[in-house]
Amino acid sequence: MTATSKPIIFVIGGTGAQGIPVIKGLVQDGAYAVRVLTRDSNSRRAKQLLTLGPDVELVTGTFTSEADLRTGFKGCWGAFINIDGFATGEAMETYWTFRCYELAIESGIRFYVHGNLDYGYKLGGYDPKFRCGHYDGKGRMGEWILAQNASNKGKPGIDMKAALFTTGPYIEMALALFTPMAPKVETDETSGEKVVTWRVPLGEKGGVPHVSLDDCAHYARWLFDNPDKADGMNLAVAVDHIHYSDVATAFERVTGRKARYIDVDLETYFSSGHWGMTASLPTGYTVDASSLALMTLKDNFTGFWRLWQASGLNQGVVKRDYALLDEIHPNRIRSVEDFFRREDEKARREGRGSLWEAVANPRPILKIHEDGSLRSAAKGRI
Repeated sequence: MTATSKPIIFVIGGTGAQGIPVIKGLVQDGAYAVRVLTRDSNSRRAKQLLTLGPDVELVTGTFTSEADLRTGFKGCWGAFINIDGFATGEAMETYWTFRCYELAIESGIRFYVHGNLDYGYKLGGYDPKFRCGHYDGKGRMGEWILAQNASNKGKPGIDMKAALFTTGPYIEMALALFTPMAPKVETDETSGEKVVTWRVPLGEKGGVPHVSLDDCAHYARWLFDNPDKADGMNLAVAVDHIHYSDVATAFERVTGRKARYIDVDLETYFSSGHWGMTASLPTGYTVDASSLALMTLKDNFTGFWRLWQASGLNQGVVKRDYALLDEIHPNRIRSVEDFFRREDEKARREGRGSLWEAVANPRPILKIHEDGSLRSAAKGRI
């Protein structure tokens, strides 16, 4: 391992969609060094992290190994732990979240950030319609971490500062392949024009608290730069509570190309395309199909969409403190149109053409889709 006088942050989930910008934010000015646990140090994403400079170190291993976790935590000041629930499933993620937190204290970590999601089942009054395994798995463990943080306060040797970093669906997923809100270029039945179409079950009054991955770099950096202020905090972030009629309108304004949102019911949503093929798979591609803790992707994402159906205008189940986010990140992305304009500039800068061309030739944004893990699981079970 590389010796450094800088604070070292151990990262789990560093090659994921969120992990890459978080690491960029930590090392871009040389303030921190980062040690990233990865199963494959030769993967494209792992190699991409190494291009960020000498302050990024890769350690080959898995978060389902206590020996690998101890190796990762050793000598570090901080930790950013975002376990991949779509690899392990909810039950195993719960266990390894416990152990990551406990081993961090054992290893002398001083500031611990848990990559979190909203505990929608609890926020919705334990109504089963809001049950979403990959959200609840992180959210309930986030509450446990903050409870441990409070009970350990002032106790020598175990008083580790901790915070939650609560995100949500990445707004980049509205432009990418295979995501719950993936767009499709269709032909308009009346005009014959090509039209970018989002067919999602959001209803008339829903709202998705979409998160920008670029903004995650700033928010995570703020947490590590302010451990005393962040201690015990749940920093829940978003661009806005976004309805997909606004997504279509913003796309037309930015690109000049036709776009539309079509509301569909849940049964229609899960009976066609990517979701029709994968709906019966477990949420967690390594989960034993006979496990009683198994939740299918259909059941999981039914709760996911019902959460957003009941969260419109920041007045429902899942809420955000946008005044606080403005204070922490004055230059944050505040609207889907703002995001699309930045993405249009980014696509042109990267040689992918305009935003329209980037959507017509979409790329995966989530690691699970780039790796092909879900498609492999589908082929093996269907």
